[in-house]
Amino acid sequence: MKKALIALFLLSPLVVFASEQSTCTTNKGAFLTGSVTTAPKFQAATQTIQGIQVSHTVMYIKADQDGKSYQVAMDNVYASDYVKNATSVPASLAALKAGTRVEVCGQKYSDGSGIHWVHNNCGETPTASAPNGWVKTIASSGSVGANLERSQAYCYLWN
Repeated sequence: MKKALIALFLLSPLVVFASEQSTCTTNKGAFLTGSVTTAPKFQAATQTIQGIQVSHTVMYIKADQDGKSYQVAMDNVYASDYVKNATSVPASLAALKAGTRVEVCGQKYSDGSGIHWVHNNCGETPTASAPNGWVKTIASSGSVGANLERSQAYCYLWN
């Protein structure tokens, strides 16, 4: 009995990740887990829609799946604590320091070097080019946090 409980405790994070990966696949996304290797950096908007600057935050992770480094591009307007037209990384994304464990679901770059669309898709039916993605932290216990890219406040910009 004791060995079974220990085995269950050790395997439970794997079950969580399998479930998260399955959900990501259902949401038409690519799934990666790994450790942040660079601090998030603010990327100024190259596009303004209805007066809203569509800036990004960029960081890199080393993926558990293949050991490769991937750029992760996060749309700031989807951050749960986004401030309209701010010129800095939202606090929730700035907290993703080097060494932080994360999981991301989104669309891989066509050249395979990164992943974007790691945010919700505003309730639209997910597609391979517009998955219902996320960025979540992974605690040392293996528990997975809430989507940091879950805000729907600016969905009207694309609807």
